Amino acid sequence: MFVVGGESLIDLKAEVALPGGELIGRDGENQIVMTAHQGGSPYNCAIALSKLGNSTGFLCPISSDAFGDYLLGPLEAAGVVALLPERVSEYTTLAVINFDDNHNARYGFYRSADGAIDAARAIAALPAQLELYQIGGFCPIKPAEAEQWQQVVHAAIAKGATISMDPNVRPSLIDDFEGYKARLSSFLDLAHVVKVSEEDLEALDSTKALEQHAADLLARPNCELVVVTLGEKGSHAFTAAGTAQAAIYAPPVFGDTVGAGDSLMAGILSWLNERDLLKPGKLNALGDAALADMLRFGAVVAGINCGRKGCKPPTRAEVDAVLAG
Repeated sequence: MFVVGGESLIDLKAEVALPGGELIGRDGENQIVMTAHQGGSPYNCAIALSKLGNSTGFLCPISSDAFGDYLLGPLEAAGVVALLPERVSEYTTLAVINFDDNHNARYGFYRSADGAIDAARAIAALPAQLELYQIGGFCPIKPAEAEQWQQVVHAAIAKGATISMDPNVRPSLIDDFEGYKARLSSFLDLAHVVKVSEEDLEALDSTKALEQHAADLLARPNCELVVVTLGEKGSHAFTAAGTAQAAIYAPPVFGDTVGAGDSLMAGILSWLNERDLLKPGKLNALGDAALADMLRFGAVVAGINCGRKGCKPPTRAEVDAVLAG
């Protein structure tokens, strides 16, 4: 089983209600309504992994409120196992989405239930056979939560899991950025696969070139594969043995970019696992050609998702159809 640990939340998005009921986005001439969509980077990635054919578990406290019920629906529909079935009393975390001129999502957060993590319960919920454990981006934000999640990651390592991380740096959520960077560093030291965005790297250290960031990550104790997403410019992958770049896959009709990075991450992990490459010692041997194929697969997964409104990752059959074409 693949296990993704970290946040789930509700995305609140301002959209325009037209007379026919269609929602098209912000417009000062029309009535604005708020719509609620299930989300959170680890939540999205877990669903994407399962839809691509992987046995997947999601490790996150789910609220007993109505939004918690709403979150569980897509997990069940995608075949994801909610590993913490006991619901918590804290309210569901909310994210308010706005979009910039390039249709990229920008978020503001009101956190609650996803932070109610208890290490002992989470460790007890881990499956006996654990192929991969992915660390969620919110895990390092608060010191007390980071300490709990660190215990979970070490337990996953003890079970032989490959560790991946998508930091999803959110400066608006962080009071003490230097403290956050120290906690993030301790998680990155445990990861074999790291996916970061160009924006993540800019927030962490704007003085470094992308290639230097990648080299610094690969110099950490366990990291063997780094993937950097570049928005409309595609993605770039680095190992000790090679490097590659790939363009985005542009869907016939564009929806938005919500969940694009999460879908790409799921595609990369799936591609690696299917080739028995998702293992320390094999990841660092990936050369230019393999990395290019891996990024292309991930780009198609992400691109199909971008053809829809909100995070709606594709099935494996949908991905295969695009690749075959």
